[in-house]
Amino acid sequence: MNVAEAVATRFSCRAFLDKPVDPEAIHRILDRARQSPSGGNVQPWHTYVLSGEAMDRFKALVQSRLPDNPRGEPPEFSIYPESLKEPYRSRRFKCGEDLYAAIGIPREDKPARLRQFARNLEWFGAPVGLFFALDRSMGWNQWAHLGMYMQTIMLLAREEGLHTCAQEAWSAWHKTVTEFLSLPDELMLYCGMAVGYADENNPINQWRTDRADMDEQVQYRSP
Repeated sequence: MNVAEAVATRFSCRAFLDKPVDPEAIHRILDRARQSPSGGNVQPWHTYVLSGEAMDRFKALVQSRLPDNPRGEPPEFSIYPESLKEPYRSRRFKCGEDLYAAIGIPREDKPARLRQFARNLEWFGAPVGLFFALDRSMGWNQWAHLGMYMQTIMLLAREEGLHTCAQEAWSAWHKTVTEFLSLPDELMLYCGMAVGYADENNPINQWRTDRADMDEQVQYRSP
């Protein structure tokens, strides 16, 4: 698979098969991802891998705390700006509406929407979960380095025949994640990423998000 194919076939997978992933494949992905670009070569990313029994114990811990924390824990940062302006607000709104429409959940069925969102806490059935953290001394520029590292992992996963889903929802469970992983105080959890084999027949994996036209995002300056 070439890079263009990996980019074209990558999507946020929200339903995975009950099929184990070879630990060596995960090791290859993370080993190769070390070559991701990083300004000044600071390489600010810290990655934690959950699978097998550890994954089961973690999911059980989250489920045990869910009744007392139905909305999770107060996050350390905002995923989106409080006042998301246009056209970004409409893009985000349409993404959510299209997702729920793909699985037949109408806007007025709030309980069903919450149940679908809670699938995040089950890693959408993926057998492997990755957590990404940054040193608290890092600034916004280094957050961009982590983003490039994560994108590299997603594309390398496609080469292995795997799919992924980046999950910022885990930022609302940073205290539980920190406790379970015994993260040192200087590290801040950013997000998680589900990794596994996609259930290609699940309706939620049949739809794709829209992309803005090139004219909206790209401007050419020629001599």
